[in-house]
Amino acid sequence: MLENLNKMYNAGLYIRLSREDDDKIHFSESITNQKSLLLQYTKENNLKVYDIYIDDGYSGTNFERPAFKKLLRDIENHKVNMVITKDLSRLGRDYIGTGNFVEKYFPEHHIRYIAVTDNIDTFLDNSNNDIAPFKAIMNDMYAKDISKKIKSSLKAKMKEGKWVGGRTPFGYEQDKDNKNHLVINEEQARIVKRIFDMCLSGLSFYKIAQKLTNEKVKTPAQYYRFEWKNNYHLKYGKWHSKTISDILTNRMYIGDLVQNKRNKINYKIKKVAKNMESDYIIVPNTHEAIIDKELFYEVQTRIPKNVGRCEKKENHLLDGLLYCGDCGHRISITSRRKKDNRCYTICNYYRTYMKQRLCTTHSNNYDELEKVIINSLTKMCSNFIMKDKIKDSILSNLDKMGTVNNKKELEILHNDLKQINDNLDDIYIDKLNKKITEEQFERVKLKLENELLIKQKKYSELNNNINDTISEETKNKMITEYIHRFLSMKKPNRELIINLIDRIEIFENKNINIRVTFKDVY
Repeated sequence: MLENLNKMYNAGLYIRLSREDDDKIHFSESITNQKSLLLQYTKENNLKVYDIYIDDGYSGTNFERPAFKKLLRDIENHKVNMVITKDLSRLGRDYIGTGNFVEKYFPEHHIRYIAVTDNIDTFLDNSNNDIAPFKAIMNDMYAKDISKKIKSSLKAKMKEGKWVGGRTPFGYEQDKDNKNHLVINEEQARIVKRIFDMCLSGLSFYKIAQKLTNEKVKTPAQYYRFEWKNNYHLKYGKWHSKTISDILTNRMYIGDLVQNKRNKINYKIKKVAKNMESDYIIVPNTHEAIIDKELFYEVQTRIPKNVGRCEKKENHLLDGLLYCGDCGHRISITSRRKKDNRCYTICNYYRTYMKQRLCTTHSNNYDELEKVIINSLTKMCSNFIMKDKIKDSILSNLDKMGTVNNKKELEILHNDLKQINDNLDDIYIDKLNKKITEEQFERVKLKLENELLIKQKKYSELNNNINDTISEETKNKMITEYIHRFLSMKKPNRELIINLIDRIEIFENKNINIRVTFKDVY
């Protein structure tokens, strides 16, 4: 009777192999083994096979799989009325989705479902069908456990300074000999360097993007060959301000590996969420730098002066540098009036909340204001040059003494850290040799680890201070060069202005506070 019943079915054999399995030999054999098992089952039970559906390398936690979707289409078109898998986990590992198919979808479409090794057959009344929901939950828990292990493994690699991402940062590519290491892509790196140079010269994100677009410079999307999907920016090589911003703020370009910026919401959902910066995993000096550290951090100080500026026909020398001294918000510059060819400053906070009167206009004739600022800056630069030698003679000896003392302390800390690690190794060997008890081992281990953390933190802070001192010396040389150039020019350009002025605060009573990037000694 069962044999006659079986002849009425057109069976769809569904085979799936999880993408978590990275053993290529086992990969193919597993597909082959599943196929062999299912064909043997249909032969023994005299079943007609309509088609074999194979999803090779797809996770069971979601059902967006090409072969599985084809199986569903054939079910909807009444071509298949039986589905056979090796076991329930091959159908899926999400217990909600799997339960929906087994308990609702298949019965509604009169589909007989069989999981061979789990002895599940929805057209037979047996106890294995009753425990199918529990098997689905166990499969789901297995998928969750695998997900945790993979995440833990990836984070461990990140902390070791290994690249584990998909698409590499623009300017880099994976090392052919080591997929976890990044090497420079020279063609892309030239574009990255140019973007940094343009930002340092005072161009805004928008202006940089516009310039690159006009020159038909290839965008990252074009290099990565993203699917266009009717996106004008991608298809025609249009640079965007956000792309420029991402490049200019990316620490990867100074040789530091920055990962764990995003995480999947959970193991069942593909959507990702951005992590807080405190959760980033950063390992310094893991690959060759494209941008010099001094240049990178110099650009970071310039970025606030170049963003948020109105992209208008006339670019003013002090654009992005003006702030309200009373409310702290930016001050913008109006367009020139036709009747008198003048433009004026206005507080953005006042303009936004004019009716509420949260601030005042802070209106000044911009051309006159610019002259006052330039004259004041000239005097400050002259004073700096005159007293620069005095400042150097006073501070140089102090800096040298401080650096020498810091290096000596670093050497002592380095030896201490080595000794603590050696002690940890020794007590572990003593535990293995049963010279000390487990309780003694844990107590000493905890004490040594706490001491290790304290000294490691101190070592890191001291090392950073030495690097900062060197960086500060380099920066002072750059500033001095900018000052000499500024004083030698009749009309300064924007590049010099943004490198010499940090911000200009304008008060309603017409007082002006100019914050410069160099320190004048009086």
